[in-house]
Amino acid sequence: MINFIRKVLRHRFGLLALMISLLLIISFSIRTALLIKSSSNIDFTVMNLAGIYSIGLFFDLVNASYFIIPFVLYVWLIPNRFFIKKWHHYLTYALFFFFVSALLFDAVSEWFFWDEFSARFNFIAVDYLVYTTEVIGNIRQSYPIEWIVVIILLLAALIVYLLRPAIDLASAYSIRFKHRMPLALGLLTLPVIFFFSVNNKMHKFSNNAFVNELSGNGLYELFAAYLNNELDYEQFYTHIENEKAFTLIKSLLSTTESTFTNTSTSNIERQIVGQGEEKRLNVVMISIESFSADFMGTFGNTQGITPFLDSLADHSLLFTRLYATGTRTVRGLEALSLCIPPTPGQSIVRRPNNENLFSLGQVFIDKGYESKYIYGGYGYFDNMGYFFSNNGYEVDDRSKIADEDIDYENIWGVADENLFTLAEKEIDNTYQKGKPVYAHIMTTSNHRPFTYPDGRIDIPSHTNREGAVKYTDYSIRKFINECQAKPWFDNTIFIITADHCASSAGKTELPVNKYHIPMLIYSPTHIPAGKMERLMSQIDLGPTVLGMLNFSYKSKFFGYDIFKLEEGRERVFISTYQSLGYLKNDKLIILNPQRLVTSYKPDYEKGTAEKIENDSALIEEAIAWYQVSSYEFTQGLLKKNN
Repeated sequence: MINFIRKVLRHRFGLLALMISLLLIISFSIRTALLIKSSSNIDFTVMNLAGIYSIGLFFDLVNASYFIIPFVLYVWLIPNRFFIKKWHHYLTYALFFFFVSALLFDAVSEWFFWDEFSARFNFIAVDYLVYTTEVIGNIRQSYPIEWIVVIILLLAALIVYLLRPAIDLASAYSIRFKHRMPLALGLLTLPVIFFFSVNNKMHKFSNNAFVNELSGNGLYELFAAYLNNELDYEQFYTHIENEKAFTLIKSLLSTTESTFTNTSTSNIERQIVGQGEEKRLNVVMISIESFSADFMGTFGNTQGITPFLDSLADHSLLFTRLYATGTRTVRGLEALSLCIPPTPGQSIVRRPNNENLFSLGQVFIDKGYESKYIYGGYGYFDNMGYFFSNNGYEVDDRSKIADEDIDYENIWGVADENLFTLAEKEIDNTYQKGKPVYAHIMTTSNHRPFTYPDGRIDIPSHTNREGAVKYTDYSIRKFINECQAKPWFDNTIFIITADHCASSAGKTELPVNKYHIPMLIYSPTHIPAGKMERLMSQIDLGPTVLGMLNFSYKSKFFGYDIFKLEEGRERVFISTYQSLGYLKNDKLIILNPQRLVTSYKPDYEKGTAEKIENDSALIEEAIAWYQVSSYEFTQGLLKKNN
């Protein structure tokens, strides 16, 4: 074996063999570390372990074929008279140092990404590459990044030092250009073959989502996510004839309080007729960052981290079976403002041509309200400012808060209590104009690095997510208490919900329990306390609130007024950026790229799912919802004037 290794290294392409070996060793190490970290969620069977390491090795090799392209070109094209020079040896050390440092930095990054999302790099990582200021700031505030970089560089230097004999051996042999060409062209052909023949679905061999993630390669997944950040439904997903899909959707959207305004096949606009006199009440909606239902004692939590919200639940209309549509803030904002099922790939909030859409804010404007989106960070992040300002909302963000009015801020925005102070001022301003207000307030404190002002709660800042949740609970209590002294309080409906859950990871592809979010509607003068225990989607929130106000309006929403919907028609949409889930009648249909369709019976508490026989009628429903909503957006039919 030693003689074979020496023979391989007695060749300038031995440098590439050395690089590939390093990549495979580091990839093996991070895979094993993540396996140990996630051991409680792994089904340790021979098949799963064999798949994790054999399929993982294949994807590591695929990744290596891409990663070494510049080095292949370098080793191939540099002339012999330079290659064997002493100074070139030192240049080779530097190249190896850069190579090893990059691999180690990737390994550490994967560890932290897995810690946050329980997944290899995906579209979230792609988004993070766009917003480098916030992301790098978040990393620096969350981890001792300077020490981590120093350790990576020292470890890379040590590895290169130990590899010096092997590097020197490979650098000592010259090969004529014509003899280098076949091997170089062969190595450059491999990534082309892999590009057209390999995709990141090929490592999803298990029913355990953690096993599938571990059998992939982080850098390859990042590359795949970049290419597939926007997915065309028609191209990637199973579909039915458009006319059939629209006919089915129109029957599903038909409700007792609505009438279609147009006979056109693709027009879903309806006239919604309210019952009784319209209530022109202020509406203040708080969407809490990453707020899972199971944070609340009301839903069984025993940590006591939401004392105010638990007490408020007893005086509110509590929705117990509400489910978020996705796993990102922009997906929640899309559902809450547009009331539309999630489109595959990127959220509409971040997609082009997302201006002048029919939105909840626009409905309130048409009723004489001022609609506001109030955010503690800077609105350019995730394109939120552009989206809301071009869809019927006035955007009030961090730039409207004077520095002296800020008790604390981190890279994501100001402390929640300062955000709510801004919200109070904006609502006061609208009230003084004699107009009602619809204010959508988006919090930021429940986000890594989980920091907030000292002395507010009994969990020190920068401790854990539980502390951030308790601080947000404290801030909401302070806000509600201050609002009670306002002249507009008695004529206001407060809605408290979430953009998405704190974690979406589970053993199954779409664990239903990881989409369960709370919602409280508090208005002691107008809304009796109680519970709504019917299954409900996040996209139903808008139509339900408008129904509670008895509003009559034209609608292009895909959501239902849950109070007017007949029993048995409830359904839920849950998704990642690729997997589209449709939950109805205790059956979960999942649509995936490559036109894959799978049916499950989900466990709402555990998040597990048992594969079942396909229900063709339910599958057609799922397809119709997603196909039509995607078509409506891409064809501009969701524009308010179309």
